[in-house]
Amino acid sequence: TIRKLPVTKTPPFSLPGRRDRPARAFTLIELLVVIAIIAILASMLLPVMGRTREKARGIQCLNHLRQLALSATMYVDENRGHFPERRDDRRWPTQLRPGYRTLAILQCPNDRRNPTRAQRLAQERDPDEAVRSYIINGWNDYYRVGLSMNLDQARNRPMPESAIRQPNLTIVFGEKQTNSTHFYMDFLEGNDRDQIMRNMHSGGTRRNRVGGSNYAFADGHAEFLKY
Repeated sequence: TIRKLPVTKTPPFSLPGRRDRPARAFTLIELLVVIAIIAILASMLLPVMGRTREKARGIQCLNHLRQLALSATMYVDENRGHFPERRDDRRWPTQLRPGYRTLAILQCPNDRRNPTRAQRLAQERDPDEAVRSYIINGWNDYYRVGLSMNLDQARNRPMPESAIRQPNLTIVFGEKQTNSTHFYMDFLEGNDRDQIMRNMHSGGTRRNRVGGSNYAFADGHAEFLKY
């Protein structure tokens, strides 16, 4: 016959000389220490994340200027070696429109202005109405010094690419002051002081001289220049 053996309960494993203790909750002091550590780590990480986002916006802005430089190069190639005409209507955003993909190219990511619905509709019809962060070289030094013309005489006259002696050092596009409505930067009129934003990126503000801005050059490249 088969006999059923008695079932014995095995006590849970425990270390010799140690009694089981109930789980202990955090004390208030321990909880405050954890919160303080988290706050310190967050304070260390937030500036790093802010700098990373700022760098990303600067790179995106630089890509916008490269696209504008490319569109200007295409325009010159298709218009007998001349840059867009200086005009009071159909200005450079309209003349270069076939060369850039979207109107968002005209706005730097650090320029946080949001167009109204009416402005969006208007800018689709007329790119000159788009939110714009960039300004083009007005070449007034060429007209005044080279051709003895004032700005009124220079209107509707294109500037030849052949007049540029150092394309890699000649700026075509820069970043303008956010509230500036100017389309053309006229060096001899002082626009290099009152219309250009020289420190749009890397911590620059109107009140300091740190950081720098992005620029596009006549040879088609774009780069970041310190203030």
